[in-house]
Amino acid sequence: MSSGTAEGTAALSVRDLSKRFGDRVAFEHVSFEVARGEIFGFLGPNGAGKTTTVRTLGTLIAPTSGSGTVAGIPLTPDNGVAIRRRIAIMPESPGLYLRLSVAENLACFADLYEVPKPRERIDSALRAVNLAERTRDICGTLSKGLRQRVALARALLSDPEVLFLDEPTSGLDPVAARDVHELIDGLRRRGVTIFLTTHRLEEAERLCDRVAILNTTLRTIGRPSELREQLFTRTLTVRVAAVLPDPDRVFAGLPAVDGWHPDGSAGYVLAVTDPTVAAPAVARALVTAGADVLSIGESHHSLEDVYLQFVDEDSEARRG
Repeated sequence: MSSGTAEGTAALSVRDLSKRFGDRVAFEHVSFEVARGEIFGFLGPNGAGKTTTVRTLGTLIAPTSGSGTVAGIPLTPDNGVAIRRRIAIMPESPGLYLRLSVAENLACFADLYEVPKPRERIDSALRAVNLAERTRDICGTLSKGLRQRVALARALLSDPEVLFLDEPTSGLDPVAARDVHELIDGLRRRGVTIFLTTHRLEEAERLCDRVAILNTTLRTIGRPSELREQLFTRTLTVRVAAVLPDPDRVFAGLPAVDGWHPDGSAGYVLAVTDPTVAAPAVARALVTAGADVLSIGESHHSLEDVYLQFVDEDSEARRG
């Protein structure tokens, strides 16, 4: 499977990576590359192996087989410390000391990470997540959204080349989730490579340059727009004021129209090869037929449609 990155530019490179726990397969034969400065979405149902992949790439557990490089360093047990100095992992649960202040939490972790110039790094991390005015607040008094910001600041203390975000907006309300999205966008502009696992498909569609769908094995990888085009026929949705007496006579033989089917009351979905060619021809044909046209528009499949297509295929294969 093509990775879509140029040779020598990869922040992450994985070849045939697998992880098993006894007889249970967490993930197997996974291969991909992530370019430097890219936001790479890692999607999949519960139990698909996403978090285990993050823990493996973060050197928290060793792969069973396969190879890879993380931040340019080979993924081997001997290189664990060197890799961890160049990456950061923000888990789904913030894991903060709730009785300590924001500043005390970050100072504690800066000491654990042996961060050089800790005061400067803490100040920089707090500014990056817009928490410079909340340093004395006790973490236990903060909302979940603000605690997620503190956790993100903690992940930034080491100035990582690669940042792993595991469900960073899980359980957040829309406003707090939007704030985290804006922070992630800011990190992209700074050139940080971000490996994002999420169940929020609209989040992945908004943030990610490319996405991979994992269900123990890697099912697909690419830009959301490319995946939609690969899986789904392009269509036009037509709405008219009244049902057409003979829609086949109206739509048959029109340029770039391959077929049609009704879609509810006075609605039609047309399979097309080129919407820019088909739409004007459809409009002219409807006017000629005396129809009152309410709307003609191209249908757009979402990343969620792509995701569900692959997950449903896997479910059907297992039942079969």
